[in-house]
Amino acid sequence: MLTRIREVYAYRELLGILVMRDLKLRYKNSVLGFLWSLVNPMLLMLVFTIVFTVMIPNLSVPKFPVFVMCGVLPWNFFSTAVTSSILSVSHNGHLIKKVYFPLEVLPLSTVLANFVNFCLAFIVLFGMILVFGVPITPAVSLLPVVMLIHLMFTVGISLLLSTLNVFYRDTGVIMEVLLQAWFFLTPVFYPMEMLPEWAHIAGLLLPVRRLLYMLNPMASIVASYRSILYGSTVGTAAHIPAWDFTLRTALTSAAFLAFGLWVFGRFRQRFAEEV
Repeated sequence: MLTRIREVYAYRELLGILVMRDLKLRYKNSVLGFLWSLVNPMLLMLVFTIVFTVMIPNLSVPKFPVFVMCGVLPWNFFSTAVTSSILSVSHNGHLIKKVYFPLEVLPLSTVLANFVNFCLAFIVLFGMILVFGVPITPAVSLLPVVMLIHLMFTVGISLLLSTLNVFYRDTGVIMEVLLQAWFFLTPVFYPMEMLPEWAHIAGLLLPVRRLLYMLNPMASIVASYRSILYGSTVGTAAHIPAWDFTLRTALTSAAFLAFGLWVFGRFRQRFAEEV
């Protein structure tokens, strides 16, 4: 696995070319080009502001538009990167059959292209934070760490699904449904405090919130972004999450990345035959 990582690094120039290719294709023939990375979150901000402060005011969550955007932006990056990376191997059969290169760069380039847009969207998010008067605390210094954890998890899932799609081409259709369910199981539009601490499920008393964090890494990742950028719904200023929470989230993301690399490496010799 370490050998493959070094090989990907050795082909970093090719990776950069593929990332630029994906970015150019996305905004080809568009009027605003890369500015769409800023316009899209600005439009989301406008919609959420109107809906949740005018049409359906949510008094239980202060500065609700900022609260929502701290969850929507990480989720949009994850879902868009995963969805687009599913086809990254199967749609590049002409490259796989003609020239040798570490195939991991295909899904990785797709994820990194979306990551660039994700980073640009933070310009709008920080603008919202200033407009709504959310205090910026030293906890924001942890943002690169949370983004790295987020990126590791996204790459791991993308490697798994791009491998699966080579052999089962309906993976993308299935993931569209699963991502919708996953979205509602992730506290993007609602605070975690809305869920009960404990609940009886199938005759068992289960810790709902704890299980959600344990079984859904995106819930932990979104919670980390909110902690360092927004704070809490009870008025607590932005703060660094508990070290054990951050460590558990990081280890989970690293495990998914390692497993994704292993699965991808296990089957990549068969990709040329299947695509």
